[in-house]
Amino acid sequence: MVTTSRAVVCLFVWLSVCQVRGAYISEKMNETIRNLLQYYNISNVQRFDGKPVFSRELIGGVEENMVLMGGVLDTYEKLFHHMLKNLPTPSPQLAPSGTASNAEKGADSDVKTALEYLLKMVGDLKKSHYQKQGTLLKRLHDISRIKMEERVVQSKALGELTWFFEEAHSLQHKRKRRHARRVKTNRRA
Repeated sequence: MVTTSRAVVCLFVWLSVCQVRGAYISEKMNETIRNLLQYYNISNVQRFDGKPVFSRELIGGVEENMVLMGGVLDTYEKLFHHMLKNLPTPSPQLAPSGTASNAEKGADSDVKTALEYLLKMVGDLKKSHYQKQGTLLKRLHDISRIKMEERVVQSKALGELTWFFEEAHSLQHKRKRRHARRVKTNRRA
């Protein structure tokens, strides 16, 4: 009896976790993605070649993963803008019957509407949960564009190094202390 009860509880917890995980994706969003996959059709060999566009491997703590997800969402926004920009423009070509193909017009219009919907969904998620990460990513991008060959930049960077070195060292010690406190607290529990 106890084993059966325990199995039922485990099954209930497992189903609850699975349900919560998928709760953020609406049926409309799933359907939109399925429809777009039909339009942007590639072979199964290409789709499942073992080289995903984005790695699903998380990198550590919540903060780091929030920054990573913010970057992924930002990239999806850029990708959807690019896809929208590269949709075929409605052309005045006539179908053999003398009129433009309504199926073609409708398909392109549906794709545009679907991409705009996904763009809005990603943008809303970014706006509501990832603004701070977006700012951080922008600053990281700005750092990567520093003109290292310029003498003025080199001199200024040398002058600023002591502050950044001390700050980086201090942050590392704060992180170690926080980790030690967590370990100590978990041992008491």
